[in-house]
Amino acid sequence: MKKICIGVIGLGYVGLPLSISLQKHFEVYAYDKDKSKINELNNNHDRNGQFSKRELKNCKKIKFFEDIMSLKKCNTYIIAVPTPVGRKNKPNLILLKTATKNVSRVLSQNDTIIYESTVYPGVTEDVCVPIIEKISKLKLNHGFYCGYSPERINPGDKKNTIENIIKITSGSNLKTLNFVDKIYRKISKVGTYKAKSIKIAEAAKVIENAQRDINIAFINEIKIIFDKLNLDIFEVLKASRTKWNFLNFSPGLVGGHCIGVDPYYLSYIAEKNNHNPKVILSGREINDKMSKYEAKRFLKKIKQPRSSKILVMGATFKEDCKDLRNSKAVELIKYLAKNNPNIYVFDPVANPKDLKKILKNNILYSTKGMKFEGIFLAVKHNYFIKMGMTNIKKLCNENGYIYDFKKIF
Repeated sequence: MKKICIGVIGLGYVGLPLSISLQKHFEVYAYDKDKSKINELNNNHDRNGQFSKRELKNCKKIKFFEDIMSLKKCNTYIIAVPTPVGRKNKPNLILLKTATKNVSRVLSQNDTIIYESTVYPGVTEDVCVPIIEKISKLKLNHGFYCGYSPERINPGDKKNTIENIIKITSGSNLKTLNFVDKIYRKISKVGTYKAKSIKIAEAAKVIENAQRDINIAFINEIKIIFDKLNLDIFEVLKASRTKWNFLNFSPGLVGGHCIGVDPYYLSYIAEKNNHNPKVILSGREINDKMSKYEAKRFLKKIKQPRSSKILVMGATFKEDCKDLRNSKAVELIKYLAKNNPNIYVFDPVANPKDLKKILKNNILYSTKGMKFEGIFLAVKHNYFIKMGMTNIKKLCNENGYIYDFKKIF
């Protein structure tokens, strides 16, 4: 059997950790269209902060490229590009289709393409394979092979890394399934799970996040009810969790590029097949309105909501992660700023340049010496936990109000 050389397409929160894990066992050519990102990686800098300079320097069997033709030496390709939603929350497959076209141009006889991007069931075989066949002039299971192994990256999570999660694998035939499985068994210490088809693997991924979305939506709705009853949702949850089979979910601002997006992929394919997905969309509706709901609650506690100096602590879509895509904390900040020019944002985790691109507010690099009439603690960054409530209180005026939304303290 010829030596496996893997090309990874897309070096974001999924592709880069995957490339680094794979290079421990295979030769890896890693591609991204972002020239500045490739320059940074070649200088051992990860803009997402997932890996240190030392960790990148120790990656001896990985090469970074901005030219897709540099991957022609590879015989296995893994596509890990974002799959967002577009207008009216419809799946936007442009990046996936573009990556597929690019790989098709360097594909050789008997090569394998594996997809990791989250999609609805059928995308790999019904959308991507026809593109590959048209451009490469090769036929599935005769000239090339396809697999799907859904990503399970949790940005900011140092425990559930690629090596410590079970990877679902699938292939366009039995031979391909075994080949794909062999690759992922090399990097997963806890093993793999062979799905019976590509569509089953795609479906498993898309319902994982939809399930979380629905469960958090239930808790968010319960919070709205209990707010009206003047009951502390966190105290209620603490009591409920004493039951052995109570599911451990908390209220939150549910955004990001997975939980905040994947339910729309599932609802899209449901509607295409003449089913109205009421539960999935009702959960998304509740979670989508939580930023506005919490902002309104907060403003009611501020004596002069239109003129008071207000600080929002945290802007990323989740704790200890730089990612601002589809962040509900950003949505909350924008709502607060609609009628108040004195909204300040402090997020020591997010990239200040990225913050300035999406927010017109006062971005703070430090809170030293500042005082506010209101503080909204929006994201549970470890930085804020270490900072402690005593120091946060020092930022607040004597009659100011602090809203610890995530009940950190």
